[in-house]
Amino acid sequence: MKQSKGSITSRTSEGFEAFKLALEKGSTEEFLKLVTEDFHFFVPLPLEGWDHEQQGKERFEDLIRFERSLFQMQLTPVIAIENEDNGMVLFRSEGVLNGRNFSNELVIVFTFEEERIRSFKEYVGMPLRNYENP
Repeated sequence: MKQSKGSITSRTSEGFEAFKLALEKGSTEEFLKLVTEDFHFFVPLPLEGWDHEQQGKERFEDLIRFERSLFQMQLTPVIAIENEDNGMVLFRSEGVLNGRNFSNELVIVFTFEEERIRSFKEYVGMPLRNYENP
């Protein structure tokens, strides 16, 4: 099934907006409506249990609860690009972590299976410190 350029771009935008809603507000429903049954992801958290690929919707909900328990953030997309199989968004994340203001640039790369997100991988612009030791 061939997709128009407009529908391709909308997958990345829709996926990122749902991801943003989950991280900023804790609402995962919109994002989880967009993923495949074999959904998986990787986030570069320097913590045991998070330092490898994660599987499934429940694990994504765990990630959101974990990150929101540590800090509140605001995400701002900077650049979004996409081809037939992947979408990438460069974004800024700003907020408070361990009582200190932080700002970082990150990239999320979505892999699509038709209109749905099969996986994502996040890349961090600066080294992460251990969340347990500010």
